[in-house]
Amino acid sequence: MLKLITTLAAASIAQVAFAQGAPRLLVEEPRLLRTLLVAAVDSPTGEAHGQMSGDIAKMMSDRFRTTGPILIDITTERRYAQPGCSRLKIRFAQDGVVMPGASAPQNKTVDIGLNYCRDGLPPKSLS
Repeated sequence: MLKLITTLAAASIAQVAFAQGAPRLLVEEPRLLRTLLVAAVDSPTGEAHGQMSGDIAKMMSDRFRTTGPILIDITTERRYAQPGCSRLKIRFAQDGVVMPGASAPQNKTVDIGLNYCRDGLPPKSLS
């Protein structure tokens, strides 16, 4: 029960922070991405927004020689019949990325599609 309350509180914070133009929810570890996934599944708008921080963000920024933040935007593409399950689009974006062999920095995005339920498992059915 405490885990559920914590997850709901984090999801609400993420939604309010974005709606008010406040900083995005910081995601320091890969496991904290789950908070954003659940926030998107639970959100009436189907969205959640965050920013990667910590060692992984630093490693990626160093690799691509940029100081731009790594932004995470999750949107719901479809809600499934199974309660708490959705098809999500996860977008990672970073500005000023210098790719190997490139002469100038570029703005880059990576999109990932994911069938996801609040319990962390995929839906039993895609209908």
